[in-house]
This record gives sequence, structure tokens and C-alpha cells, in this order.
Amino acid sequence: MSPRNPASSERPPGEHEVKGHVFRDTEPDDPAHPADRAEALRAAAAPPRRARRLTWSQLVTLPIVLALVLLATYLWITNATLDTIAENSLANGNVQLRLWQHVQLTAISTFWVLVIAIPLGIALTRRGLSRAAPLVTAVANIGQATPAIGLLALLVIWLGIGPSTAIIGMVAYAVLPVLSNTVAGLRAIDPQLVEASRGIGMSSMGTLTKVELPLAVPLILAGVRTALVLNVGTATLATFGGGGGLGDLITSGIQTQRMPVLVLGSVLTVSLALFVDWLASLAETVLTPRGLEA
Repeated sequence: MSPRNPASSERPPGEHEVKGHVFRDTEPDDPAHPADRAEALRAAAAPPRRARRLTWSQLVTLPIVLALVLLATYLWITNATLDTIAENSLANGNVQLRLWQHVQLTAISTFWVLVIAIPLGIALTRRGLSRAAPLVTAVANIGQATPAIGLLALLVIWLGIGPSTAIIGMVAYAVLPVLSNTVAGLRAIDPQLVEASRGIGMSSMGTLTKVELPLAVPLILAGVRTALVLNVGTATLATFGGGGGLGDLITSGIQTQRMPVLVLGSVLTVSLALFVDWLASLAETVLTPRGLEA
């Protein structure tokens, strides 16, 4: 029996000795193999793949559902037996006119809500006006605490009948969500981040636009989304102030007891609210900084 070589017991796995020569296995799956090392380096150097922010289900599900609902409503209206009153309510482009008026009321009122609420919310988080935030929020809360129809009636008595009166009422009713979310979003920022930005030489405006507002974007967009949906619903009451909109079809259907007119006005209002909320959700997803995504 030949004497046992003590060095062979200490030899690492994968090595073997043949006639005094030491050989090492270099299989393709060995990490020490040059091809494997190159593949590992390429994998480490490649940037991580970012997940898609908008999926196909988010993009197409709701539009397809709304299209099917509108198609079914259209087929039902065209096959229903309409009398002269119902035909007059739906003929001569009246439906398209009321829908366009509703979209205009929603867009204009939301624009003024953004112009008023976001700058005011920013101002209320600055040192000079921070003490006035509770008072301003309480005043803004009056508009939403008051029933929409009552607020519109008071504005009609004060300002008269017209689309501008309806827009003022809608702005007063929807300004609170954007204002409160702007203030809450800016106040929720870690003060150390603001101090760090000041420490590297950024101005107050630079800190606001490059640090504070991007961090507050999710809450601000959530408030804007809420205001949009509120405005779509409140715009149906504009008919009582001479503002037009889809509320004309709904009230006409109720007063004349014509079910097709009432159903069409209601379906268009609900579809418009869901469509606007869908657009706002897409904007909220796209505009939120990737670093703040869960």
C-alpha cells in the first residue's frame, strides 16, 4: 500500500492529481470559468429594468367598459318609442350641446381651482402666512360644507343667472380638497431635506420647485383628482343657475316624466365622471416621481 499524500487531503474540490500533475476542472457552470465571469460582469453592469408605470389593463379596461355602456344606451334610445316631447329634448344636437357645456363647466372651474388653491396652499406653508392656514382652511371648508344647491341659490340671488355664477359655485365647492392636500403634502416633507437643500446653496424658490413640490406631488394630484370628480357632479346643478350642462337633460326628463331623456342624461354624466377620474389616475401615475412609488 502506497503512503498517503497529506497534501491531497487538503486539495480544494475540483482538483485531482494524475502522475504527479495537478489538474483543475473548469466546467461551464463553474464561476471561475472566463465565460461565466464575463456574463456576471455584464449582468452587474446592466441597469435594472424599470417596471412599466402604466399597464395595458389600466389603459384599456375602463374605456372599453364605458364604450360598451354608451353603445348599449345608444341602441336602447334609438329603438325606443319616443313621443314628441322626448324627441324635442334629444333632437337638433341638444345632447351634444349639453355634453359640451358640461365639459366646459368642468374644465373652467377646475382650472380656477388649481390657480387659486395650489399657490394659496404654498403660501400658507411659508413662515409669514403659516399662522393663517387654519383660518383660510375653515373659510374654504364653508363652500363644501354648504349644500351645493343652496350655495348655487345664494350665488344666483347675489350675482344673477348665468354660466359664470355656476362656475363660481363650483370653484367654491371644489377648492378645499386641492388646498388641504397641498398644505398637507408640503408640511409632511422631512425638514432635514429642506435644510440639506439650503445647505448646498439652493435658494428658497429652488428648494420649493426642486425638492418640496416634487415630494408633495402625490398628495396634490390626489386633491386635483377629487376636485375633478366633484366638479363633474356639481355641474349637473348648473342648470338651476342658467349654466346649462347635462343637468338640463336630467331635469327635463324628471319634469316631463320621459324616462329615455332622464336615462341618457344620467348615463352621460356618470360616464363623464368615470372618464375624467380615469384620466386623472393616469396623470397621477405618470407625474408621480419614480422615487416616491411604492
